[in-house]
Amino acid sequence: MNLSRQVACLWCLSIAAASAEPVHPVGNIFDPQATPAESVYHLSILVISVCAAIFFVVAGLLTFTIVRFRRKTDDHDEPAQVYGSSRIEIAWTVIPILIVLVLTMATARVVSAIQGRRAEANALQVTVIGHQWWWEIRYGDLGIITANELHVPVSSAAKPAPTFLRLESADVAHSFWVPQLSGKTDLIPNHPNNMWIDPRQEGTFLGNCAEYCGMQHANMLLRVIVQSPAEFGKWVAAQKLNAALDSRADEGRETFLALSCISCHTVSGTSAAGTFGPDLSHMMSRETLGSGAIPNTPANLRAWVRDPQAIKPGNLMPNMQLNALELDEVVAYLSSLK
Repeated sequence: MNLSRQVACLWCLSIAAASAEPVHPVGNIFDPQATPAESVYHLSILVISVCAAIFFVVAGLLTFTIVRFRRKTDDHDEPAQVYGSSRIEIAWTVIPILIVLVLTMATARVVSAIQGRRAEANALQVTVIGHQWWWEIRYGDLGIITANELHVPVSSAAKPAPTFLRLESADVAHSFWVPQLSGKTDLIPNHPNNMWIDPRQEGTFLGNCAEYCGMQHANMLLRVIVQSPAEFGKWVAAQKLNAALDSRADEGRETFLALSCISCHTVSGTSAAGTFGPDLSHMMSRETLGSGAIPNTPANLRAWVRDPQAIKPGNLMPNMQLNALELDEVVAYLSSLK
């Protein structure tokens, strides 16, 4: 975790995420709801305060000098020249060193506190894998694989429930960033990173890939859905079931399984076992399609299946060139996967 980079890009990334999010505004970076985010927030306020103080001191001295020593209309003599001042030179050397030392120690303390925490035996362990341009989410101990939406239990002082994330990349460098829950942490190919969150409030927290990773980087969005322990337990139980199938979608199921969709996607309880694309077993339980590109509605699902390139150009799902009947049947089947 690079704290100095997080502080530097805090504002520009929030603006980029806000412009890319089609459903809700981006989370408030100044309203942290987890311990890592709160630590980064307080460090950011310290750095901004110190920089603001330096700015006002320097700007004030410049303004005073400009006004106090401006040339007068009847003044034609050269002002008195000063050829060095040991006191001034010592001051402008020692003071910056002390400022840098304070900021370095504050940053080191925050980094150590965040990175030094070890996972408890009962902590939720999740692996997040970045793809161009979507997120694969694996709950190894629970046997659950989903995409783009990370479900975690709420944490409290009485019942701490941290979630520890192992971050991997399947292709290029990505970066996991949910402003209200944590600082950004990069996903580097062949070099797993780790982070943790302990959300203190239920709700949906929005995030974004924070490392440029290609033409659809701005549409590589993610959601962290924080639930009560009971609701999280219900979600886990539902995700472990084989995909529910509406009997009216039987023909669509046969059509789907006959297409090359099964080479890339998995649907539990069927012969579809592809791992290249997102797991579709419970896709209709998710809020968006295309990693936040569009809301997950029947109309948008139909548009996505018909031509995903028209919605998210450059993504790796091809236009399958389905005829009208095949499109109706496949959409009907996918719509039944609750």
